[in-house]
Amino acid sequence: MSATATLSSKFQVSIPKAVREEQRWQAGQEFVFIPKGTGVLLIPVPELEQLAGIAKGARKDGYRDREDRY
Repeated sequence: MSATATLSSKFQVSIPKAVREEQRWQAGQEFVFIPKGTGVLLIPVPELEQLAGIAKGARKDGYRDREDRY
């Protein structure tokens, strides 16, 4: 799929309908912008319920804490 959009004078971009429908994005949904090279990734912020069980089986010991960083 290839779709384009134009940045408005208010720095707004409308997501093309074909993209919204394919991704099942809804009005009011929250997104995060991640800079990547000369572009940016637009990723929906997951709902809390979608994160349940994501770290199943993860070890609770041996993790790095802020004191371990330089």
